[in-house]
Amino acid sequence: MDLTVIGKMLGSACGEVREGQEADAISGAAAETIVPAFVALPGSTDEAAAVMRVAAEHELAVVARGAGSRLGWGVPPSRADLVIDMSLMSAVVEHASGDLVAKVQAGARIGDVAAVLGGAGQEIALDVPSSATVGGVVGSGLAGPRRLRYGTPRDLLIGITIVRADGIVAKSGGKVVKNVAGYDLGKLMAGSAGTLALITEATFRLHPLAAARAYVTADYVAVSVACDAVAAAANSPLTSAAVELHRAVPGGPLRVGVLLEGSPDGVAVRAMRMAALLGTDDVAETPPAWWPGAPDASDGSALVRVSFWVSQLAAVLDTIDATAAAAGVSPLIAGSAGAGVLYVSLGPDVSAETPDGHTVRVARFIAALRRALAGPRGSVVVLAAAAAVREELAGDGGMHGTVPSLALMRAVKEQFDPGHRMSPGRFPEGI
Repeated sequence: MDLTVIGKMLGSACGEVREGQEADAISGAAAETIVPAFVALPGSTDEAAAVMRVAAEHELAVVARGAGSRLGWGVPPSRADLVIDMSLMSAVVEHASGDLVAKVQAGARIGDVAAVLGGAGQEIALDVPSSATVGGVVGSGLAGPRRLRYGTPRDLLIGITIVRADGIVAKSGGKVVKNVAGYDLGKLMAGSAGTLALITEATFRLHPLAAARAYVTADYVAVSVACDAVAAAANSPLTSAAVELHRAVPGGPLRVGVLLEGSPDGVAVRAMRMAALLGTDDVAETPPAWWPGAPDASDGSALVRVSFWVSQLAAVLDTIDATAAAAGVSPLIAGSAGAGVLYVSLGPDVSAETPDGHTVRVARFIAALRRALAGPRGSVVVLAAAAAVREELAGDGGMHGTVPSLALMRAVKEQFDPGHRMSPGRFPEGI
């Protein structure tokens, strides 16, 4: 391809286009990094569509970038000719406070959006880093502790605007919660990791900011007692906003935390009753130090998400412990146990031992855990892993393992991106 010609065409389509630099490098499917030929910064959906049409004409592999903090999650792209940086599309387009609805551009930072909505006493009820972008949160399906009450991004989306791989703009949904048209498209984009289309705008259902919060926490030694506490809190009519579990090391104390939200008087009474239910007197207005935020793998940790029916929590914890002991690893466990989601984190090797041994053990643990929890017991998704761990897993299902819905995923990919140019290689089997 003639990069000079392509650069001029991209420049005609978008006000800000530059050559890729080392700072724009993306981790590739192997251990190497990929420096894109171009970086485009569209200022509107129309500019983004024009850029995508040029990319389609020249068969450029496209990677969308928000904050960039989760580009290394999952399987990295195998190609990245063009990075579309969404940072210039950062506006709150519309805030209909009376309807509890807001339309936001994909490059808007969650913290900035929260500041605007907070002025009206409202919020997008997602516990995610303030530096994360709206498009990144939707694309990664990121949600925090309050997913128990409010759900994940796919549950809060009521409208979305995307640019397809061929440059055609598509919209679904409306400005009010009662308009259900387009929900499927929003759900399809949620968690798609940039493999189907470029998200440019999202419309969310909002919630009032809570006037008061209380955190009720308790530590347990026995797994069965901790699991009973989680089930009791999650199913209680006291209406928990979050029921979290945390354990730093195998055999360590299981810490259970419950978040209650509402009016000051109501929260005070409910917190007292929740404390009695959990057999604790630890009630505070601020979260405990261990209270988990969004999962993080920035230090090179392997990060695994385990989803399950809450009734299977004890069996899942026992399986994780047995698998970790057999593999010789010591994982940290944290997550929304009350909603049936846990994150298992295995940090990088910090001992004097050679890293190779640690890599093999981590890969062995992940592969064994996938087999042990396959089927109705749960599902295991590898969110992040160092290149060495990915390579070690290559002979045992890779990062994806067995994907029961692979045929459906292929069909959807073919409809939205038949040229396989949107973050190519991130789908199973190199799609």
